[in-house]
Amino acid sequence: MPHVGRLQDRVAVVTGSTRGIGRAIAELLAAEGARVVVNARAEEAVSNAAAGIGHGAVGIAADVATPEGCARLIEGTLERHGRIDVLVNNAGASVAGPAEELALADWQRIVDLNLTGPFLLCQHAARSMLAEGRGAIVNIASVAAITTPPRRVSYVAAKAGLIAMTKVLAAEWAPAIRVNAVAPGYFETDLVADLIERGAVDRAALEARSPSGRLGRPVEVARAVAYLVSDEAEFVNGVTLPVDGGWLVYGQNL
Repeated sequence: MPHVGRLQDRVAVVTGSTRGIGRAIAELLAAEGARVVVNARAEEAVSNAAAGIGHGAVGIAADVATPEGCARLIEGTLERHGRIDVLVNNAGASVAGPAEELALADWQRIVDLNLTGPFLLCQHAARSMLAEGRGAIVNIASVAAITTPPRRVSYVAAKAGLIAMTKVLAAEWAPAIRVNAVAPGYFETDLVADLIERGAVDRAALEARSPSGRLGRPVEVARAVAYLVSDEAEFVNGVTLPVDGGWLVYGQNL
C-alpha cells in the first residue's frame, strides 16, 4: 500500500516510465502525492501513461540517450513546475552477445542510455536542486554490475559505472542532494523477457537460483525507490540497495 502524502507535492521525474519498473515507480510516487513527470521517447506512449497514472501526472517525450533529450526533459519539467525535487534514472536497455563480436555502435548505444544519459540528467537536475537546497536522486542500476555475467559487457560496464557515479555525486552534492542507487535482480519486465527469449538466460534456472524462488515484481523496486526519495531516508546517501530476492547471497552467476 502507498504511504499517502509521504511525497506530497514533490516534483518527480522518472525516465523510462511508460512500462515495467519505471511505470511502477511513477505510479507509486504519484499515489504518495508526488507530481510525476512521465518520460519515454514516444509521445503517444507518454501521454497514455500519464493519463493512466493520474494524480496530475504529465508526460514529456524525450530520448534520454541523447544530450538534447536530457536537456529537453529537465527544461520542460522546470518550465511546468519551476523545480525538481526527485529524479529517478530508470531508462535502460541491454544487448547480449560475445564481447569480441560487439559492434562499437551497440556499445555506444548501451553506454549512452545507461550511463551518459543519467549523468547528464543528474547534472541538469542538480543545478535546480542545489539552488533549492534539497533534492533526491535514485539511479536504477542492476545486480549484473556486481555479479558481472558474461555476454553483456556493455550493459554491465555501464551499470557498474552508474553505481560508481552514484557514490561520487553523493559525496560531491551532499548535504543538499542525496544520491542513491537501487540494483534490481531479475524481474517480470520486457528486458528480462527479451533475455529469456534470446537464450541469454533461462527462466527456470533464474527461479531455481533465487532464494525467493521467483522473479521479482516491478512494484517491489518502486517501494524501495519511494523510500529512498522520502524524508524517511534522509540519513541514507551514496548506497546501492539490492532488490533481488536474495540473489546476491549465493555469490556470482548461474
